[in-house]
Amino acid sequence: MSTNLSVRDCVSFSTLFIPRIVTQECQRSCLAVQHSNLYPLFSSLSLFCADSCWLETVFFCRVILEMEFGYIKLKICLLFVLLACSQLVKGFYLPGSYPHKYGVGDILNMKVNSLTSIDTELPFGYYSLPFCQPEAGIKDSAENLGELLMGDRIENSPYRFRMFKNETELFLCQTKALSSEEFNLLKKRIDEMYQVNVILDNLPAIRYTYRDRFVLRWTGYPVGAKVGRNYYVFNHLKFNVLVHKKEDNDAVTRVMGSGDATPVISNVKKDQSEAAPEYMVVGFEVVPCSFKHDLESVKNLKMYDTYPSKINCIPNVVATPIKENEPIIFTYEVSFVESDIKWPSRWDAYLKMEGAKVHWFSILNSLTVIAFLAGIVLVIFMRTVRRDLAKYEELDKEAQAQMTEELTGWKLVVGDVFRAPSDPSLLCVMVGDGIQILGMGLVTILFATLGFMSPASRGALLTGMLFFYMILGFAAGYVGVRLWRTIWCGEHNDWVSISWKVSWFFPGIAFLILTTLNFLLWSSGSTGAIPFSSFLALISLWFCVSVPLTLVGGYFGSKAPFIEYPVRTNQIPREIPQQKYPSWLLVLGAGTLPFGTLFIELFFIMSSLWMGRVYYVFGFLLIVLALLVAVCAEVSLVLTYMHLCVEDWKWWWKSFFASGSVAIYIFFYSINYLIFDLKSLSGPVSAMMYIGYSLLMALAIMLATGAIGFLSSFWFVHYLFSSVKLD
Repeated sequence: MSTNLSVRDCVSFSTLFIPRIVTQECQRSCLAVQHSNLYPLFSSLSLFCADSCWLETVFFCRVILEMEFGYIKLKICLLFVLLACSQLVKGFYLPGSYPHKYGVGDILNMKVNSLTSIDTELPFGYYSLPFCQPEAGIKDSAENLGELLMGDRIENSPYRFRMFKNETELFLCQTKALSSEEFNLLKKRIDEMYQVNVILDNLPAIRYTYRDRFVLRWTGYPVGAKVGRNYYVFNHLKFNVLVHKKEDNDAVTRVMGSGDATPVISNVKKDQSEAAPEYMVVGFEVVPCSFKHDLESVKNLKMYDTYPSKINCIPNVVATPIKENEPIIFTYEVSFVESDIKWPSRWDAYLKMEGAKVHWFSILNSLTVIAFLAGIVLVIFMRTVRRDLAKYEELDKEAQAQMTEELTGWKLVVGDVFRAPSDPSLLCVMVGDGIQILGMGLVTILFATLGFMSPASRGALLTGMLFFYMILGFAAGYVGVRLWRTIWCGEHNDWVSISWKVSWFFPGIAFLILTTLNFLLWSSGSTGAIPFSSFLALISLWFCVSVPLTLVGGYFGSKAPFIEYPVRTNQIPREIPQQKYPSWLLVLGAGTLPFGTLFIELFFIMSSLWMGRVYYVFGFLLIVLALLVAVCAEVSLVLTYMHLCVEDWKWWWKSFFASGSVAIYIFFYSINYLIFDLKSLSGPVSAMMYIGYSLLMALAIMLATGAIGFLSSFWFVHYLFSSVKLD
């Protein structure tokens, strides 16, 4: 069969896949594709015959195998298939995540994470306090590098549930008599408002509190409470597990990640589909209580035995205070509730958007600033620059020479505007590092916006940032070396030295700050301290990945042609007229405009970092970042033109700091946030850790925004003076 298939036909095929295809036909289609020459292309669409096939794509594959048309058309048609299939998607979840299905009575093991507090910002291990330990011993869960850097330490726990089996008054353990050290440590952790973080099926426990007709959501529960002079530990936990029954009607299952409405043929036989129902965990709630247990009644009880008397869990009532040389008895209960929440939507309770209008206000505010600056830039280009150039080019050489003696402004610095700046190697290094940081931020936020770095994947965001930063070392070396060759018109080709400086500048400063903070955290025994093995892994990634890629980028930058200046530089530098106001004062003030575009979003980011809130509006953040790039470019461009108009040809560093000075205001905002929003932050270690991380964040933002401002100004100056026809 030979025919020509158009893109229009592809769309019709992809939208009319209504008839059902039996399992055998689906398998034959997959086998046909696998034995064809087009299998490498189709494999990217997950066309494998392990469990199920996508009806739309498989049907389309069979059509393709029976027709002859170009490979380019094939790729276009497949793109339309994916777009058409995406219209059927009603739910979205993380790529690479799969639901765990449990039968009735299956064991669910709860895990514990580090204890956290917004009072100290220092995480500590769960078993640093006298809690019940598993009978089989404490075991660490596999963690990625991002989780370790964030201070997460996920371990097993003695809490055990059985799917869809409600259990009450379960005895967990009786601790040993509290020693003086344990008693004082418990009181200290309660005073510092530490929270216990527990996890079930990758869902952190959520706690609801009610205040003035408002419902507040918290993750985790407090270690205890202080009433008067007495301290109480929450020794009874009431767990509510929300489960969703697996839907399997007419042998049609629903694939996670393709939504709740995409039917896929299952290869499960009919008699197997009538087996016992299976459930998926879609919610996990905890209610902590303080209960007075009878020490005599638990002497002969073992773990998971039933407590002899009824336990009434009243959240706002405390019972027996903890005392030195007395044990603590822990009990728990669990109830399962069938819920209509679908598995892809189970994180909605944690990520419920509030204050969306504030984010839109931030974007509109940024757009207003951009429009204002764009108007100024338009005036500069359309009315001032082009008018001056038109008049300048209409004159003959003698008139131009006479006009040069009479005119003032940017036209008089033609012979000095491309004079090498002071400390050019440092400028090249900072611009290169800034491009690397900016690229890391853009790519990471883009992937997070697409759902690859959701809060459900712990540590994925930080791991992704490290990965992209390492890879983009190539761009840093390339930009730094090529700028170095451009400044010296290709005469200096010391690309190895520049590449080494680029690979060491920002990572070296970050290494010093993190090492200092890590020693402080080690001394305090916090799990926030980077383990020695992870520390060695970071250093290895730096030397074995980032540095070589930076050197490779520098090599290619040395081979790339340098950007030629449109005018020649005079041997004797021109004297800069005395200004009424210091030019650096205007440069520092320019940072207020970029800061105005992001200060609202910055509040949410700071709350996520230091208040334990989940930040998930990456779409807003991506828009704000794009607006920030535009504002930085416009601010630096306008200020560069203003400096040239007053015959100040030293624009290189000023263009960098015109946009990079936003970091100063961000650091001041961090101090303001510490004073007014983190009032409870206590201890010198906590304060130094906050200031250290704020400095590192401000430095990274300064390099990224400075690189944007410098490159935009360089393009503007090159464009401006390339239009001037002079020898």
